[in-house]
Amino acid sequence: MASMASGPFPEGSAVPPPVPPTGGGLEPEDRALLDRVAARVVELRMDVPALLTLESAAPMSMIAGQTLVFFEPFVAALLRLPDYRRFARLIERRDAVAALADAIEARARAAERERREARERAKAEGRRR
Repeated sequence: MASMASGPFPEGSAVPPPVPPTGGGLEPEDRALLDRVAARVVELRMDVPALLTLESAAPMSMIAGQTLVFFEPFVAALLRLPDYRRFARLIERRDAVAALADAIEARARAAERERREARERAKAEGRRR
């Protein structure tokens, strides 16, 4: 039986090390792309399923990035095709997944606040009549 030290992962670990963010952070273009994706997700009112998917699949973000080719028709509905490959690379990074989830949450809160204010205005206007 081979020892753990000869395993495929560093220091004999049974699990791979976390994937470090490349470049030490997100580029402005990356943040802009993630913000556009978040805006489209919220516009389609898919924020809850998207957040559930992002949060539950975060540990497998590398696999998710690699399988985006399979999901290209869905992703193409959210972004322009030139952004597709950049998104596929970003989704492999845990910091980008977290940034996308944060952007979706922030936009969803803002959209809900706007809908609530619109309902209140409509209700107030209905009382005046």
